[in-house]
Amino acid sequence: MTFNLIINYHSMLTTRSFASDNNAPVHREVLDAIISANTGDAVAYGDDAITRRAESLFRLHFGEESEVFFVFNGTGANVSALSHLTRPFHAIICAETSHIQQDECGAPEKFTGCKLHTLKSPDGKIRPQQVLPLLHSVGFQHHAQPKIISLTQSTELGTVYSIAEIQEMARFAHANQMLLHIDGARIANAVASMGVSFKEMITDSGVDVLSFGGTKNGILLGEAVVFLKKGLADNFQYVRKQSMQLASKMRYISAQFEALFTNELWLRNASHANQMAQLLAQKVQLLPGVNITQPVQTNGVFATIPLHTIEKMQNRYFFYVWDNQQSEVRWMTSFCTTPEDIDNFVEALKESL
Repeated sequence: MTFNLIINYHSMLTTRSFASDNNAPVHREVLDAIISANTGDAVAYGDDAITRRAESLFRLHFGEESEVFFVFNGTGANVSALSHLTRPFHAIICAETSHIQQDECGAPEKFTGCKLHTLKSPDGKIRPQQVLPLLHSVGFQHHAQPKIISLTQSTELGTVYSIAEIQEMARFAHANQMLLHIDGARIANAVASMGVSFKEMITDSGVDVLSFGGTKNGILLGEAVVFLKKGLADNFQYVRKQSMQLASKMRYISAQFEALFTNELWLRNASHANQMAQLLAQKVQLLPGVNITQPVQTNGVFATIPLHTIEKMQNRYFFYVWDNQQSEVRWMTSFCTTPEDIDNFVEALKESL
């Protein structure tokens, strides 16, 4: 995977970005929640009423045994969770396309001390049979010991693990004394795409720990580490502090998650983003020279387009080239993408082709 970018500040200011859902604004209901939280004094570091309410909402969605800890960002969620559950002689197994491998600047290795075993994932997903050969290292003192399998849901390629696939990986991990972690930066999009609940997809499927994403789903900043099994969160509060992920004014992060879970804002945002990706895919696949390369299951469209078209389009729209050699691009939609945005983008693509 290679990200290539032509930065055009004018286009970034005057047209909708299709580069990332991170580029979207903050949802109005989230901003309102922050403003509502900004009244009077509140105990710092999470000992406030808003944080208690947000934690209760997570337990409602993930089960009473779940324990949630709010952090600043996705890398912080992944790194703090993984470092809490490993020792430096352990190995973390993940897809070669995963965020912890490609886009976290070596932070997982630096802070966990662990080796990352990456597996080929042409569709963004990894399977138990790919992990099986790594088990020959178990008990051999010269090799890093497999400890955690990390899945990305939805994947970096916009695809989704089915519940059956997650359950299979969880059973495999537990049968071999490993844990299952999910990087859920876009977990809301995955759940929305399948029409299930968080509990069905995550808790009931045997996941041990989840990095729950909010930034890509309409909040200003903040993610959450959710432990699903009793005892796994023991002493994590100290790891969060050492990881520099403990917010003093926690109520402002917590208020955003309370807003996400109120009136199903998380679902409305994710469903809309997914629907806009479907609309984009339906329209661009009709154009000669455009070939969609991955199933469009969430809010990302991956496609190959002629090389000369990329530069023309990037002069008008902000998006990433996923694979330079294949001339493959990634177009992302968000909760605020509109059908008009899609029509304008497709018209520009027609002209560029």
